[in-house]
Order: sequence, then C-alpha cells, then structure tokens
Amino acid sequence: MQYQISTNSAADVQASCIVVTLDQSGKLSDAAAAINNASNGFIQARIDDKDISGKLAQTLLLPAVAGVKASRVLLVGTGKDALTRSSAVKVLNAIASASSGFSGSIALALNELANDNLSEEWLAEQSAMAFGNALYRFTETKSKQDDDVRQPDSIIWLGSDVSAALNKGEAVAQGVAYAKTLGNMPPNICTPSYLAEQAQELAASGALEVTILDEDQLEEMGAGAFVSVAKGSSEPGKMIIMKYNGAADKNAAAHMILGKGITFDTGGISLKPGLGMDEMKYDMCGAASVLGAMKSLLALKPAINVIGMITSAENMPAGHASKPGDVVASLSGKTIEILNTDAEGRLVLCDALTYGIDNFKPASIVDIATLTGACMAALGRVNSGLFTTDEVLAGELQNAASHSGDKVWRLPLEDDYQELLDSNFADIANIGGPLAGATTAACFLARFTEGTPWAHLDIAGTAWNTGGKTKGATGRPVPLLVNYLLAK
Repeated sequence: MQYQISTNSAADVQASCIVVTLDQSGKLSDAAAAINNASNGFIQARIDDKDISGKLAQTLLLPAVAGVKASRVLLVGTGKDALTRSSAVKVLNAIASASSGFSGSIALALNELANDNLSEEWLAEQSAMAFGNALYRFTETKSKQDDDVRQPDSIIWLGSDVSAALNKGEAVAQGVAYAKTLGNMPPNICTPSYLAEQAQELAASGALEVTILDEDQLEEMGAGAFVSVAKGSSEPGKMIIMKYNGAADKNAAAHMILGKGITFDTGGISLKPGLGMDEMKYDMCGAASVLGAMKSLLALKPAINVIGMITSAENMPAGHASKPGDVVASLSGKTIEILNTDAEGRLVLCDALTYGIDNFKPASIVDIATLTGACMAALGRVNSGLFTTDEVLAGELQNAASHSGDKVWRLPLEDDYQELLDSNFADIANIGGPLAGATTAACFLARFTEGTPWAHLDIAGTAWNTGGKTKGATGRPVPLLVNYLLAK
C-alpha cells in the first residue's frame, strides 16, 4: 500500500472514494460539510431522508456526488459519544471493510476525529492496520485464484503529515498478515521444518542471524522435556533462534520473545476428542506471532536488540510417544512427571526458557503460547491472559496492549498456586489438577525463569476464530509485541 498526505479540501481530492464522518446528532465533520456544500446539500438530504443516522460504525456509500472530484463518498457514523480507542477501531474497521473492494486510492478525512485521547498519528496507524486486516485473504492452498479482485493501491490522508504512523501501521499489518498465513497453513505443510525455513527466509535480508537446533542436538544437550514431546512424531522438532541487533551497542542485552510452535496437537497419548481437532493446527500461533513480530521489526528497523525464539514440534500418539506417568529430565536438571501428554506446550517452552536464559542472558523474556483452554474459558476471545510478577514488565505490556487494541487481562501468578504442581515422583508435575489451569501452567513456566524479568501471554482464546466464515488465525498478539518492543 502506498501513502500520500494531502491538505486539499475533501471536495477537491481526486480518489476512488473519499471517507467523511458525521455523529449521531447529524453534525457533519468539516470535511463532510465541504462535500455537502460542493454538492448543493446532497449529504444533508441523505441525513434528512434518514438514509444514515450517524450511529457508531454505520456506513453509507454514495457514488458520483455532483461537485465532488472523488468517484464515491463514504459517510461513516461516529456515534453519540466521544470516541474511545475501542470505538474508534470499530469505525476504522467499518471504513476499511466498506472501501477495501475499490481499486485506486482511498482518501481518509479522519483527522477531525482526534481528541485528547486519540492522536491523529494513532488514527493514521490504526487506519493502516484496519486496511491490512480488511485486505487479507488466505489463498495459498486454493487451486484457483480470483484474478478479478479489486483493492485499493494507495491511501490519501487528509491532514497533518503522519507518514511515519502510516508506515508503522503498514509494517504491523504485514506482520499480522504473515502470522495469519502461517497459522492458516495446513499442518502437513506447516511443520517444524517449515517454520525453520520461514525464519531462514526472513534472515535472507541480512538483518537477522538465525540458528536452528534440531531434535538430536537438543536431546544430546539434555533437553528431555522438549524431546518427550517431539519424539512422538516422525517430523523432527526444532528450536529456532532469530537475533536482530539494531542497537548501537550490539552486545547490549536483548529482549526475548519466545513462541510455542506445536504445529499439530493431537494431545499425544492423552488424545483429544476428534471434533474440531483440525483447529489444533493453530497450536503454533505463538510461534507465528514471533515470526510476524520479527517481520514487522525488519521493516521498521528500530534501534534495539531482540531475540525471537521458537520451540516447535508435533504432539503425536506414536508407539514411542511419552505416556502419562513418565518422568523426564528437563534442560535445567529439574525432573518432570508427565501426568497428561496434552499439557505439552509447557514442556517445550521450559527447555527453551532454560536455553535462552543460559545462552543469551536476555534483559527480559515474554513467552507467547496457545497454552490452556482454562484461559479461554476465563477470558473468551477478547483478552489474552497476562501472567507476570514483574510490575514494570506488566505495565509495559499493558501500555502496548492499550495502544494497539490487542487486549490483555492480568491473571494471578502467586506462590500459593505452586503446591498444586507437587509430584510424589518428580520435582514437578506438568499439570496442577482441574482448578486454576491457566495459572498453574504459568506457575510451571515460572520455575524455569531463573530470576529473569519474564511474562507469559496465554493466547489460547485470541489466536484464532473458530467455525463459520470467520474461522482462521487472527495474527494476535503481533500488534502488542511490536508496540512493546518499540517502546524499549
């Protein structure tokens, strides 16, 4: 997508579509008023005829308004109250949905929506992201492509020079689209080896250093928790490490993001029900979000050091798969009793945490995982679960969530829950029983963080939408991760 800045009157901008707003009282924005005057009251007539009321995110498309140079006018309602970030995103998504099918340029006269809580730069950034989401299509595994699809090739922003914000929004949108595509790929294609290839392709730009550790190497170094999951599949497990050194001091401690990449999760010997098991291809969306965030960072080139790490395997019920009751030794030396092989994400993550901390001494770690159905039961598909005892890190992630609209909700991570993971036969059990499942999963991971500032994001409810036409990966939490890292 190309971006232009214009200070022309809304009536004088040549575009496929000009977007202007009105509120629920019928008050036109200055840009809408300019079009109304140029068209001898045509806009006001539409309001008088109750074609549009101005309620939040309501749209009305008007083709070829006399006196206006744009080919179409899109009227958009902003509701009766001052816009919040949440309501503004609804407006921007409605605009992108209504106009993303036009070829040529879309002119956005939205600078007047800025207020004390919504800057013009934020509106521009979110507009670029909204168009990115509206234009996304998954076509990689379809035999026929629609060659007649029309979509805009440029956005014209009426107002201040917000080019940097538009470009940032575009970079984040590209990362989101990349994460969506990885999540949507079928599991016979998107294997741990495929994810490793994706990292290597990102590294082709020269801005990333990539290291791939295979299953044999990990077994030799003692990563028994990871191997206990990977060994059940004929697809070899991988640990993928991507280093981005953008800071002036290349040796400065990096901030690490670590993604769970279970490319298909049958549950192992603790087999999942068959209904809906196809959606277990999405169990690698934590890994997809790390790759998406790294793609965005490569476009933005921030002056920070970041390590993107992925721990990837399939969880399959082969004859040599782990069994409930097995005891394995993790890379840290801690022994783990596997009570349920479907609690495999924490097993691959714990060895990755140990490896990352021992080898890179990161300034902070945020892990991202589709970890527990319990988190989805608690928070639905609105908020990702945030677990940390580090107040600074919690604040940074919450601020990034607020800015990006990629919501999180903080859940408890207290020592009182740790006793639920006690085992009679090992240092720790891999599940904590039927209660507080999201918290006990986070408590398990916390035992492997060795005092490093660490947070865990459980994205089980937010990484994908289930069933119907909306089924597919969401690309979350790429916006949160990018904004968190850019604030470092």
